[in-house]
Amino acid sequence: MRIITVSNQKGGCGKTTTSINLAAALATNNRKVLLIDLDPQAHATNGLDIKANLSIYNVLSKITNKKCKLEEIIQNLGENFDIAPSNIVLSTLEQELSGEIGRESRLCDILKNFKNNYDYILIDCPPNLGILTINAIRAANEIIIPVEASRFSLEGVSQLTSIINLVAERLNHRVDFKILVANFDSRLQHSFIMLEKIKNDYKNKMFSNIIHVNVKLKEAQNAGLNILAYDKYCRGAKDYFSLSREIITQEDAPLAVQAPAPVEAIEKTLKKRMKEILKEELPKLNEIVLSLSAPDAKEVYIAGEFNNWKLDENSRMEQTNGCWTKRLNLNNGNYRYRFVIDGNWSEDPANPLTQLNTYGTLDSLLEVNKGDGSI
Repeated sequence: MRIITVSNQKGGCGKTTTSINLAAALATNNRKVLLIDLDPQAHATNGLDIKANLSIYNVLSKITNKKCKLEEIIQNLGENFDIAPSNIVLSTLEQELSGEIGRESRLCDILKNFKNNYDYILIDCPPNLGILTINAIRAANEIIIPVEASRFSLEGVSQLTSIINLVAERLNHRVDFKILVANFDSRLQHSFIMLEKIKNDYKNKMFSNIIHVNVKLKEAQNAGLNILAYDKYCRGAKDYFSLSREIITQEDAPLAVQAPAPVEAIEKTLKKRMKEILKEELPKLNEIVLSLSAPDAKEVYIAGEFNNWKLDENSRMEQTNGCWTKRLNLNNGNYRYRFVIDGNWSEDPANPLTQLNTYGTLDSLLEVNKGDGSI
């Protein structure tokens, strides 16, 4: 089970929007998800039109006259998607826990004893660095920090990372974090300037996917729905679905980190075997060259069924005189793919073979047969 905290003390950066819609997108990918609303403002709870007499306060508090277990307050929002709601009374918890020993680990202790079958628990934090946020960091395996392409949002990240380091030092709990660029307005040159700065400052700590400005995201909140339930064909739905796929592709990463380092002899054996496998398999693959003319583009990726729609350094295309190219080694078969031009998804304009996807847009089709070389 992966426990992911979504946090940034700066308001308006898309924290709650990300918590709600990422949870819904993970659920759509057949992952069982629990969203814990740890914000006394209860924006996630209200944004999903949940009415609750009992909340996460009744789970965390020791003096409430309606003490509950976590499983007793959970409400179902749809297939694979549950929520532990919040309300304003949660704001009293900081004062209540102020003199308690181990107050930073209250939520962590509850989740350790929580018997469940969730694949993901997402925690939506309040927009501050108080005891509730520290509890969320202590309970998590990972942290997503949504940031806008703005100076003030970046300053907020440095403050939050200081708290993450403090938790690691004082509570001996290290947690990895990643930056998610949200509310990105591709119409503004300033957005791209700030995006480059974020990349320079947090090069290895960023999600490949970006959440673009989309009015449908606000409309969905007003309707009390997640974006996939409100309009699964809109840009916001596509962005969060792509983000969920990127997170899912990292599911095995924590296991790799925890695995003991292999001894030198095993490493040599593995390397030798890998070379043998590559020698056996590579001749079966076809080299395909995909190209795109986009002289004004700053960066272009290719994503498709051949790389699980993942955007990373391996899917970045190379540019020569305005022509972007990517070499792929593929087995025979048919593959859907799209280009991502400066964050905008597009079918291949030079490829007449297309197919409608579930979002109502077109995917380009690549037919690979032995002897093919390029399209």
